[in-house]
Amino acid sequence: MGGEFLSSTLIIWLIFGGLFMLIIVPYVVKSLRKEQAVLAAQQQSLDYGLYRPASLHPVVDPNQCIGTGNCVDMCPEKDVLGLLSGQAQPVSPARCIGHGLCERSCPVDAIQLVFGTLKRGVDLPRIQENFETNVPGLYVVGELGGMGLIRNAFEQGRQCIEGLPAPGGDTDVLDVLIVGCGPAGLSCALEAARRGLSYVVIEKDGVGGTVLNYPRKKLVMTEPVQLTESVRMDKRSFVKEELLDIWRKLVEEESLKVRENERVLAVDRTAAKTFTVRTNQGEYESRRVVLAIGRRGIPRKLGVPGEDGPNVHYSLQDAALFAGDKVLVVGGGDSAVEAAVSLSEQTGTRVTLSYRRDRFSRIKPDNNERLQAAVSDGRIELALSTNVTRIEESSVELSFEDETTRSMENEYVFVFAGGSLPTPFLQECGIMIDTKFGSKAGG
Repeated sequence: MGGEFLSSTLIIWLIFGGLFMLIIVPYVVKSLRKEQAVLAAQQQSLDYGLYRPASLHPVVDPNQCIGTGNCVDMCPEKDVLGLLSGQAQPVSPARCIGHGLCERSCPVDAIQLVFGTLKRGVDLPRIQENFETNVPGLYVVGELGGMGLIRNAFEQGRQCIEGLPAPGGDTDVLDVLIVGCGPAGLSCALEAARRGLSYVVIEKDGVGGTVLNYPRKKLVMTEPVQLTESVRMDKRSFVKEELLDIWRKLVEEESLKVRENERVLAVDRTAAKTFTVRTNQGEYESRRVVLAIGRRGIPRKLGVPGEDGPNVHYSLQDAALFAGDKVLVVGGGDSAVEAAVSLSEQTGTRVTLSYRRDRFSRIKPDNNERLQAAVSDGRIELALSTNVTRIEESSVELSFEDETTRSMENEYVFVFAGGSLPTPFLQECGIMIDTKFGSKAGG
């Protein structure tokens, strides 16, 4: 009897041990491997400066997080969040572009999207939940308000116009004037047309706004959006040209009233509580104005002699136009690296990349790999710890840390030193600017 009991006990322990080896051990090993991958991604994030977010990013409350992993699985950008010790933690916050899927997927509301950090603030125009600024009748949508994702911009544009009053009766005064024809401006125009509002879109470049200035065939991330019955963005990523084709088709099919190559100079509120909008081509009067102009404002310049010459550019649309030329690219971010690599791929183009620091930071790892490959192949010459001191028609002068200078033959200069919020224009409009230090989006 005792032997049978021991035999049954042994069998039970063997079964338990077998199940443990078959189920528990692989699960633990898999979890450890995942954590190792997250730790490696965190280290890479620190190495590339992607742990310091410049704008919108998720913050996890460790006292509420229950470690479901929904936020990690839902994020299309990957590596923004990861699971460590059973809880979600930031991995590469700087990669966040505001999808908000992590926040919405959390079953216990442990995640919030915030602007800035306790140490590094983000300047944003003061806006309410309906996108109206502190100036009654003046609205801000899209990237200018901190939401850079294309889908978010389309949704904000729709919501903003949806909340406006019904069409007015005065045919000499527009119901709404929209500044900017990127995704937010297009969405505003589409919704205004649907509601029968009188409107016009003013765009200083062309349909697409900021996207027009992206390099040729640049990959743009978004989410599927049904714009009209016949026009849809049906993928999560497009090259620049595909997006522009879709948006031009939208303008044409819906007969949207877009005035391209027209620049807004001033927006003034009148005594009649309307707005007079002055452009380089005339004046408009409107009951309301929506600013959908992006955040870059005027590109930041170097402050050196010769930078206003015709051979100096602040964006690169088609690298093929500079095949065989001697080109200097200035900057240390993704835009500068992408431009330098694209130019280096053209036949006979000699590319020098100048950056004021001794190493690149805050660039995507895949961009760094492409850059290092181009340097190894001799297609790009790096000039780290240098500053441009003078630009001539056929040469450029660089200064080094040891105060020596170098003059080199050069035909074109591309400057990617960033751009700041168009604060002077916003202040002239009467809009107040707030600096957010870890403040909740929409708060």
